Amino acid sequence: MLVAVFGGIALIELLKAAFARPRPDFILHTARVFTASFPSGHASLSAITYLTIGVLLARAQSSLRISLYFIALAAFLTVLIGVSRIYLGVHYPTDVLGGWCIGTAWAIGCWTIAAQLQWGHGIEPAAQS
Repeated sequence: MLVAVFGGIALIELLKAAFARPRPDFILHTARVFTASFPSGHASLSAITYLTIGVLLARAQSSLRISLYFIALAAFLTVLIGVSRIYLGVHYPTDVLGGWCIGTAWAIGCWTIAAQLQWGHGIEPAAQS
């Protein structure tokens, strides 16, 4: 979890520096922000954090219904946070969409590596089903 989140933070900061897209200025911002606009850090990090937690909780469940609930809840929270960034006027919709894509891709990459390590007994033995 720590590697996913802190690695995601580093990735987002690198991308913000590389793109250096200015924030929207067509409305008065309700929040003061000083970083670049693309990609949305909140959208990216919510995707990384909530989707990773959702998958970890889902993998620990034997019930498919509960597993789907955790994943759906994580996706809902991720979407809600991204939409709030547009509503507050601090991001363009493409900033949020890019943040979701980058965050989700990063989370999937972290899940894949963790699963490979688990199956190779590098982290912990796989659960017996």
